[in-house]
Amino acid sequence: MGADTNGPSGPGPHMQGLWLDDEPRLVTDLPVPTPAAGEALVRVRLAGVCGTDLAVLKGYVPFCGVMGHEFVGEIAAATAAPGRVGERVVGEINVVCGDCAACRAGRSSHCERREVVGLRGRNGVFAEYVTLPLANLHRVPNAVPDEAAVFTEPLAAALQILRQVPVGPDQRVLVVGAGRLGQLIARVLRLTGCELAVVARREPQRALLAAADIPWRSEGDVPTAGFDIVIEASGAPGGLALARRALRPLGTLVLKSTYAGEVAMDLARCVVDEITVVGSRCGPFAPALRLLAGDLVDPTPLIDDRFALADAEAALRRAAEPGVLKVLIDCGDFHRG
Repeated sequence: MGADTNGPSGPGPHMQGLWLDDEPRLVTDLPVPTPAAGEALVRVRLAGVCGTDLAVLKGYVPFCGVMGHEFVGEIAAATAAPGRVGERVVGEINVVCGDCAACRAGRSSHCERREVVGLRGRNGVFAEYVTLPLANLHRVPNAVPDEAAVFTEPLAAALQILRQVPVGPDQRVLVVGAGRLGQLIARVLRLTGCELAVVARREPQRALLAAADIPWRSEGDVPTAGFDIVIEASGAPGGLALARRALRPLGTLVLKSTYAGEVAMDLARCVVDEITVVGSRCGPFAPALRLLAGDLVDPTPLIDDRFALADAEAALRRAAEPGVLKVLIDCGDFHRG
């Protein structure tokens, strides 16, 4: 397993991509990546800008390379599986070694040598092509359009909560934050029948929740110690403080936000209240695709804007505007033009 972070002006055929060093910039002479053994070359059709991408720009993790990790594409080449060429796919972002202690113990998502697409040691998907292991690639059902399939990775991250925390109809659950991820989390939790509420600050967020039959609350309407489970997905320190206040003693606090830098929390109060704190990251792709194929979750109303790859820098600026939800980058115009 080797890092895939070849920079601009490499040898061979070239492609366009959004490269991050000190600042993000569109580069037109990136080398088309060569798949390693067991990998496929994937032609990117559509990519999504994530809150984590914006956090990287603020220093969340040090990274130099092609940005982006949410995508839908099609396999352009796969020496080890020629029958999969042309298959429309989405991809898990953790590329693991399979041999370290964590992998051998069944904790491969925390592989000691893992690379993460667009975040750690491996180029991302804001480009015409990307390489990924065949094992990471999941076929997209024909019934799922690209505009929905591109949400598979964040929808899987929402589903990870249900893997980690039992949620049922008898529980009071609060989601703090109604942005890109919070909206998806709410749509997944609604399927459990729990007593659900979402803290939403902006009118468009509230309208989206109401259209999905999900109750929302203002920040000032959240009772102290009123919830059994609270999911923090605001991406803001103030959201974490609100989440902690809303959680009852012996409750469970689920952390989904990624921050650049440290965030304060009263740990003594956590001890006294005997709360459970759960960090939650990536999740299962197959169930996410089933939800999309069965029309149980429709993420497409969250799309606020769409840009060509040539305008990827503008796409990042748009995604960073207050209140904007999902911004998509169309990488397929180069292939179809």
